[in-house]
Amino acid sequence: MTRAEVVAETKCFHCGENCGEVHWRDDKPFCCKGCETVYEILDSSNLCEYYTLNQTPGTRVTIHDTAYAYLDEGDLGSRLLTFDSSSFSSVTFFIPSIHCVSCIWLLENLSQLHEGIIRAEVNFAKKTVQIDFNKKAITLGTLAGLLASVGYAPRITLEQEKQEKPRINRSLVLKLAVAGFCFGNVMLFSFPEYLGIDQADHTLIHLFSWLNLALAISVLFYCGIDYLRAAVRSFQQKQINIDVPIAAGLLALFFRSSYDIISGTGAGYLDSFTGLVFFLLIGRWFQSKTYESLAFDRDFKSYFPLAVHRLEDNEWKPVVIYHLVKGDTIRIRNLELVPTDSILLEGTAYID
Repeated sequence: MTRAEVVAETKCFHCGENCGEVHWRDDKPFCCKGCETVYEILDSSNLCEYYTLNQTPGTRVTIHDTAYAYLDEGDLGSRLLTFDSSSFSSVTFFIPSIHCVSCIWLLENLSQLHEGIIRAEVNFAKKTVQIDFNKKAITLGTLAGLLASVGYAPRITLEQEKQEKPRINRSLVLKLAVAGFCFGNVMLFSFPEYLGIDQADHTLIHLFSWLNLALAISVLFYCGIDYLRAAVRSFQQKQINIDVPIAAGLLALFFRSSYDIISGTGAGYLDSFTGLVFFLLIGRWFQSKTYESLAFDRDFKSYFPLAVHRLEDNEWKPVVIYHLVKGDTIRIRNLELVPTDSILLEGTAYID
């Protein structure tokens, strides 16, 4: 085996990719200076446990010292903060490279990398990290640059400025609460039936049955009305969907139980009826929480960076992209998005 073949098969200790040119540090191979720098940062802070949680957990790093300097210019950075005071601030970054338990461990130990970071909490499902920090000790731009230097560059776009909170479906939550209340009370009123003492006091048994019926009526015509409406619309469109058998089951349980109670032949099955509606609504609530994590309504601004570097007085300075004017000269780094119609002035480029 030749030396060239040995080099080609060498895996980077940080990201696991093949090393074209091997950079050695502490007898460990790295594919580039960026990965080696990340290892140095973690090693100096005694955070190399990061590499024991997963094999080659990192991602290839490209470090730009001034990539996030624009966050410290003007009031742009303050718009991204979820909380801000004289000594304490909080920001939530979207980090698409979060992919394993090592990522979570490292990000939640950021306070060991810089004394200005107070706390960090990762939301793995949304690939976000909420960071509380002391802005007197570390600026927002420096914080974003620190994340990028360890391989977790935050994606900051124009859309993020809005900081819109997810909408809460209050109607669904209220219906779920009513269904849960009725289900619990129907179960309570049905205890004599469960324990086989329904012959002890017929008056009390009838009273509990009528109370169950009253609670079930509110469950059917308020909590379960959406299933009935969906079934009606399905018949109007001459199609069958999942709501049709659900509505049929609800109506069968309700009317059979109502007949038993009114005729005095039994206590009915209203505990099963209210329980079915309650658990159906729980399923719908979980479904809505799942949909919140999926965003299909992004426009073109969702993909644009907040700022680029513009040439001013022979010096590259960060500027927000909606401050660009015709005739400006901007610098686009490798893999960065071109935010406006432009003419390539120097060098060669491959553009998707």
